[in-house]
Amino acid sequence: MIKITGLEKFFGENQVLNGVDLDVARGERTVLIGTAASGKSVLMKCAIGLYPVDSGTIEIDGQALSELSGDERNQIFDDFGMLFQQGGLFDSLTVWENIAFKQVTRRELSREDARDLAIEKLRLVGLSPSVADLYPVSLSGGMQKRAGIARAIAASPKVLLLDEPTAGLDPITTQIINRMIKSVVADLDATLLAITSDMEAALRHYDNLAMIHEGQIVWFGKATDAAASDDPYLAQLLHGSGEGPIQMRMRARA
Repeated sequence: MIKITGLEKFFGENQVLNGVDLDVARGERTVLIGTAASGKSVLMKCAIGLYPVDSGTIEIDGQALSELSGDERNQIFDDFGMLFQQGGLFDSLTVWENIAFKQVTRRELSREDARDLAIEKLRLVGLSPSVADLYPVSLSGGMQKRAGIARAIAASPKVLLLDEPTAGLDPITTQIINRMIKSVVADLDATLLAITSDMEAALRHYDNLAMIHEGQIVWFGKATDAAASDDPYLAQLLHGSGEGPIQMRMRARA
């Protein structure tokens, strides 16, 4: 569904992505892991067209983004839903207005129908209709994550991108949201690309796992094979070890 080849991205003189190759299989759940500032979120934002790329190609469903017009790109990304790392909810809008933002601003639905749609999506993520008229500031961290996911799935997307859907949440809420994501993706029959720092979730809840380090994919395979891999970078990250090649590089930079 998403094919990334030789992707490079610079911010000034700082190269964040350095020849990334990644295939996200249609209908499967792929998780991206890596240390802080390894390029995970930048890669995801390039994949959805929020950041222009400096070189390399991104193909969505066999179509190279660089060869498409603006309208054609917008049409492709209409089938995408995204949860941003910090939620990205608009503070000045109610929860239902956040969830149905696209439908309301494009006048695809009346406000009444858009609110009904939002309530339907809230139910899918385990939130009651009473949440619809609240403002994001009134929600707990876990509820904000759920509301963000409800917005991401509002248009029943073919591709779902989730950036740290459980970051900062307690273990119980984390487990609930991980199971909920798995269920929602199955119901939508969607392709999922997620970023997580939860290594247990990465191994248990996804089909494929990719590790990015210093702007390159250093390991890719089935999530069920990751724990047994002898790759030193992957093993160090999965076990949270203080010793290994990642720390050695950090010391070298210091």
